[in-house]
Amino acid sequence: TSRDIEAFTRAHENIVSDDAYRVAPPDVLTISCPIAPEIDQDTQQIRSDGKISLRLLGEVYVADLTPKEIAAKLEKLLSRYYVNPTVSVRVSEYRSKVYYVFGQVASPGAKPYTGRDTVLDALALAGPTNLAWLEKIEIVRPDADQQQRKKIVVDVNRMMRQGDTRLNVLLQPGDVVFVPPTPLAWLGLRVQELLFPVSPVVSAVSLPASAVSSAYILQEPSAYRARRDYGRRRRLFSR
Repeated sequence: TSRDIEAFTRAHENIVSDDAYRVAPPDVLTISCPIAPEIDQDTQQIRSDGKISLRLLGEVYVADLTPKEIAAKLEKLLSRYYVNPTVSVRVSEYRSKVYYVFGQVASPGAKPYTGRDTVLDALALAGPTNLAWLEKIEIVRPDADQQQRKKIVVDVNRMMRQGDTRLNVLLQPGDVVFVPPTPLAWLGLRVQELLFPVSPVVSAVSLPASAVSSAYILQEPSAYRARRDYGRRRRLFSR
C-alpha cells in the first residue's frame, strides 16, 4: 500500500553513517589514539554486559552508544593522563544486528546490519540466481503487532535499467528481503517437487537431460542397482 511505501521511504530520507549506528554485544570495535599507545589500534569485542576492557582505562560501558559517543567518552577518560587526546572509534565487525535474505539467492540467511544497507546492497551480497524474479522483490518489515507489519514490492530490474532508485530503501534490523522465483521457475520447482520430492528443489529448473536421468537413478537406487548388478554378472559369466 501507499502507506507501507511511505514508511519505507521515510526511513531512507535519514542520513545513516557509522556515527549513527548504536553498538551492542557482540559488535567488535577498533580504537585509534596515537597519543595513547595503551589503547591505540586496540580491537575489542563488546561483552554481554555491554562493556569493553581497556588498558589504563579499565572497564568502559559502551553499549547503545554510537562510535562518536564512545570516542568522546574515551577522550574524557584519557584526559586524566594525556593532554587533549583525540580518539577515533569504528565498528570493525557488525554482529549484533542482522537482516535476512531468502528465496532465489546463492547465499541466503542472516546478513550483518551496518545501518547503511539498501535493497541493492542486500541483493549484491546475497547474489540472486537465474531463477530470481527481480521485478517482484519483497521487503517485509516485521512487527510484534501483526497490524503494524509492512511490505513493499520493488522492481530491481527497473532500478538497473532506468536508474530509478526511489525504492532502493534503507533496511532496518530484522527486515526480510524475499526473492521469489519467476513464474516459469516456480512451475519448474513445483514439478520437481512432484517428480523428485527428496532431491534438492533449487536445481530442478536448470538441470540438463543427462542430469535429470542421473537424478532419476538416484531416486530409484534399488531398481537401478539390481539391473546394473545383473548386467555385470552376465558379462562376468559369459567370458
